[in-house]
This record gives sequence, C-alpha cells and structure tokens, in this order.
Amino acid sequence: MIAASDEFAPGLHGQRCWLELASGERISLPVARWRAEPSPGDELMLRHCTGPTLDIGCGPGRLAAALLERGVPALGTDISPVAVRLARAAGAVAVRRDVFDRQPAEGRWRHALLADGNIGIGGDPVRLLGRVRELLGRGGSVLVELDPPGGGLRHGPVRVATDSTGGRWFRWAWLGADMVGEIATAAAMDVGWVRGAGGRWFAELTK
Repeated sequence: MIAASDEFAPGLHGQRCWLELASGERISLPVARWRAEPSPGDELMLRHCTGPTLDIGCGPGRLAAALLERGVPALGTDISPVAVRLARAAGAVAVRRDVFDRQPAEGRWRHALLADGNIGIGGDPVRLLGRVRELLGRGGSVLVELDPPGGGLRHGPVRVATDSTGGRWFRWAWLGADMVGEIATAAAMDVGWVRGAGGRWFAELTK
C-alpha cells in the first residue's frame, strides 16, 4: 500500500538533506545526482539494460528517461507523487506504485534497477530482491547499487531530515559489495558481476 507521506520530497526538490539514524548518525543524500545527467556509474547500469526495464524508486526519472532516449523501453515506479511528477516532466514514463504492490507487466521485465541506495527500500534486502525476482521474466536481471566493500549489511529506522525539519521514521537498509553474494543467494538469485565505477559500486544479479 502506498504511504500517504512523501518522505524524500525535500531532496527531490533539490534541498540539502540526509538520512538520520536512531543513533544520531547522518548520511547525506546525493540530491544533486538525482536530477543531473547520467554519471559514469549510471552509465554502467544503463549499458546493461538491453530490454524492457523497470526503474524501482525512480525518483526524478533520470535513468528511466535516459533509457527511453536510447530506445530502451523503460518504466519508472515510485511511491512519491513528487517523484512521479518530476519523472514525467523529465521525459520518463512513470507510475505511482509501491514495489510490493502489483506492477505493470509483472513477471515480464528484462531488467530492473535499484539505483541510488534503493536496495534499502523496506529495510530487508532479501525480501526486496525476492520481490524484484517476481517482477523479472525468465533470465532477467537486476542492476543494484551497493555500498563500498566492507560495509556489510546494516538496517534500522531512519528519517529524512533537513536543516530545519525531520520526517517520520521508516525502515531502511544498506548493503556492502562484500555482502551481496550472500544476500543474492538468500533471495534465490545469482551474482553476474560486482564492480566499481565513478566512485560507486554496483552488481548485476540474475534470476
């Protein structure tokens, strides 16, 4: 079910913000990248999308729009009405949908994207990847952005905060490149490759 709130709206509008953990730790969100032209790390993911692609947690739609410009069918999906509006304005096709709800063309996607830390959605990467596996067609793959090696798996309550406000708490997770094999196996997926690009880390997991 889609949440009524729009936790990432400040960042989607370009405002400086971060994820705040219950411990008080703050993790800056890369809000400038969300609305920029595709970076070298983005390009690594994009060039592995050779067929219909579902961009999960699409944000302002830079990746879904870039794929469409390259002739690759793509759909962005996000629970945020702000994200969906911005994605459509950027030239992407996007729908407001929770990844755990029914998706268009469910079970027929060639690829899925979990960029910009979206492996954290729901706070349980095994559950999330298991759900993404259901969305993919036979032999499909998911391109996942990861934390650098050594990060392991972390999860817990977070909220999006700015200099003046803090939102509601929700569950999130972080997955290091060193841990992706174990998590993929638990989700009944295989690791195709793991590599760094542009100061970021990525993996392709196959069904």
